[in-house]
Amino acid sequence: MGPHYLDRLFKPGAIAVFGASERPGSLGERVFRNLVEGGFEGELYPINPKREAVQDRTAYPDLDGIHENVDMAVVATPAATVPAIIRHCGENGVRVAVVLSAGFGEGDGRGRDLQEDLEEEARRYGVRIVGPNCLGVMRPALGLNATFSMNIGLEGDLALVSQSGALCTAILDWAEARGVGFSAMVSVGDAVDVGFGDLLDFLALDPKTRSILLYVEGVQDARRFLSGLRAAARMKPVIVVKAGRHEAGSRAAVSHTGALVGGDDVFDAALRRAGAVRAETIDELFSAAQILSSGYRARGTRLGILTNGGGPGVMATDRASELGLELPPPAEKTAAALDEQLPGHWSHGNPVDILGDASGERYEQAVETYLADPGIDGLLVMLTPQAMTEPLASARAVTAAAGRNRSKPVLACWMGEAHVQPAWEHFAEQQLPYFPTPEASVQGFAYLAHYHRNQELLLQVPEPASREDAPDAEGARLIIEGALAEGRRTLGITESKAILRAFGIPVQATSLARSANEALIAAEGAGFPVAMKIASADITHKSDVGGVRLNIDNAAAVRSAYNEMTAEAARRAPEARIDGVTIEPMFARRNGRELMVGVIRDPVFGPVVSFGAGGTAVEIHRDRAVALPPLNGYIIRDLVERTRARRMLGEFRDRPPVDRAALEHALGRISELVCELPWVREMDINPLIADEEGVIAVDARIVVEHPAPALTPYGHMAIHPYPGELTEYWQLPDGTDVTIRPIRPEDAEMEQEFVHNLSEQSRYFRFMETLQELSPEMLVRFTQIDYDREMAFVAVTDDGQGGERELGVTRYALGPDGDTGEFAVVVADEWRRRGLGARLLTILMQTARARGLRALEGEVLSANSGMLGLARQLGFTVRNTEDPEVKRVSRLLGGSH
Repeated sequence: MGPHYLDRLFKPGAIAVFGASERPGSLGERVFRNLVEGGFEGELYPINPKREAVQDRTAYPDLDGIHENVDMAVVATPAATVPAIIRHCGENGVRVAVVLSAGFGEGDGRGRDLQEDLEEEARRYGVRIVGPNCLGVMRPALGLNATFSMNIGLEGDLALVSQSGALCTAILDWAEARGVGFSAMVSVGDAVDVGFGDLLDFLALDPKTRSILLYVEGVQDARRFLSGLRAAARMKPVIVVKAGRHEAGSRAAVSHTGALVGGDDVFDAALRRAGAVRAETIDELFSAAQILSSGYRARGTRLGILTNGGGPGVMATDRASELGLELPPPAEKTAAALDEQLPGHWSHGNPVDILGDASGERYEQAVETYLADPGIDGLLVMLTPQAMTEPLASARAVTAAAGRNRSKPVLACWMGEAHVQPAWEHFAEQQLPYFPTPEASVQGFAYLAHYHRNQELLLQVPEPASREDAPDAEGARLIIEGALAEGRRTLGITESKAILRAFGIPVQATSLARSANEALIAAEGAGFPVAMKIASADITHKSDVGGVRLNIDNAAAVRSAYNEMTAEAARRAPEARIDGVTIEPMFARRNGRELMVGVIRDPVFGPVVSFGAGGTAVEIHRDRAVALPPLNGYIIRDLVERTRARRMLGEFRDRPPVDRAALEHALGRISELVCELPWVREMDINPLIADEEGVIAVDARIVVEHPAPALTPYGHMAIHPYPGELTEYWQLPDGTDVTIRPIRPEDAEMEQEFVHNLSEQSRYFRFMETLQELSPEMLVRFTQIDYDREMAFVAVTDDGQGGERELGVTRYALGPDGDTGEFAVVVADEWRRRGLGARLLTILMQTARARGLRALEGEVLSANSGMLGLARQLGFTVRNTEDPEVKRVSRLLGGSH
């Protein structure tokens, strides 16, 4: 691939500032002064037709008089002038503009018109826009300060991207006082063009950036946002602060799930699937960035605490409980060893209290012993300065013990100020994370634990539907479209259960009765006792209108219940259309646990699956966890474990544990339903009864609507499922069976071995450099791909040992223009000249064409005659480049070419 399209934003050689001024306090004066005083080493051109010079620099009326290439424009003029300026930039080859000016879409009708004009001119000339209404851009390493901020960004390795310019200035001020530096700072403002996704794309591969900080107020394009976020989080830690955590939901929900799940829950779920970490405050933002960029990693949520004071241990325990961390007791072997090392009245639990007179030697022994405990994933060591305490000596003891066992993170909390300052300095020198308070320390470990969990979630690439037991999606679609054709959005219980049954979810049999006699017949057929529920698409909570009767055990009671229920429902809900009642046998298994599974359609991130405790009091208990589909076993287990309901799934009292496999299977089928049926807007299964025999949906409610048009499959989802439907089975001329399928993250080891086994010439032809094996970063980029904007196919065959052997691979990545792909293909040396390369590249072209790409392009070494021959054979045009050793090959994908 060529240079990134944002290179000119972060590495400009020449900048033109429209509206540059000397008028004190003006936008143009401040931004131009910042560029001059920041030490930018490139060329600066003030554009001001009313002046001959600005701040001792020759001024120009427009770009025509400069006669040199300009990489970036900074615009600080009134909004009404900006569209014409963008057109002028496009005509003069300027491809990036930072628009500081306000007065566009956030204003009245005139502002919206100006924004449309701005966007139209930018599209017409291919000018990428940062802003409008933004603070600007900083790149401290280059002396680039194209902002009107009064603050100076220090040079460092943190990148900050924010929707709020005001917050940028506050963060810059906070960071400057603490000596925290930045690799880049971008205020996106109204983000009419360049947004989070574009900037994350660039920063993911930026060598100057070790961690990325985001301040998010809202997301416009969920798939683009998550695509960029997932790409960046694969390469380096991404920490997010989002405004409006407690904003009241405005969704007009007609389900329990809609009332329970808010936009902030969904945003959290999106971050988890993207491998990012969320912080709540600015302090936490930098704290998380520092500990995550330190290289420390935790493998789980089990924290051991070692302290010389009971009170701080209790405070740390409280915070750990709030953050969902586990504090397991020391293992038997660990406790026995501590018994030998510590006074007899140590705490014998977690936290491990080694008492107030603990010396450095006692700290060192205890840390070494506790770190070896297999039941913890990290250790927090705490000290309060007491009469017998040696803060610095104890700190040295801790770092010595930690240095001998680097398999787990060790965090320190030396409380106080003056007495512990030398210890803090020692921890800083030894690069051991330290914190001043118990709460901050535990929060630090939580970031490590949550980062590990979210990175594991990032690796998951579920398919949209099961291959072994395919659902009857077509039958479900016909039920939905029939209801919509009748003008109904809320499906009846029998329709809802029919859709669940189409996806293999066990349901309690239900009959609809429209009269008392029909109810009696249905009850006799089901067998007493029965449950009767009012049937009305207009009534969400049946029990609120007297619409539920249970354990009805005789015929007379059925008739009476029918008449009473329908009359009561009509009285309490006069606007509702009453269809009758539903009859179903009482669920008789005594060990059942009531759960609830739901679906809502978030306005930003699309469908979301929720899980938690069920029953009539769900909105009081508010026990729920949410996840973005598609789901697989790993994601489902994580979803269940984040609820309080998980505690009642195991064995307790006289009840055996529920069939977890059946529960996970049902949740997997719900995920398939969400993927395959974009008509579903809301759904409740409440209760879903689970016991040792399996699960069964007792009640269900589905709300549907016509889906928005989508150009690609699964366009209604924020995360593209694994495209298993693209898998192809093929056979080589010698009879070898080959599977050609999209690559998966778990192919990393196979991909590394494949590249390692290529001949030196083949590796050089593929990568155009001498390369023995893929770096960890390259391996991540090659196997953890975003199927929405790139594709890679591997050709594999049975290795004879129950695994797969890679024979070849081909891939494309979407270019900056959005309709061209940069491609590559390579086949193992011993499997060439069998048609495999042509087959791989043909499948790649078919996929690219189906996804709307206009062309595939690539660079091939002139000496690579085999690849050039294959390209010509498949209709690629071969052209010379400025480098005689490199050819450019391209092929249009449309038409009959």
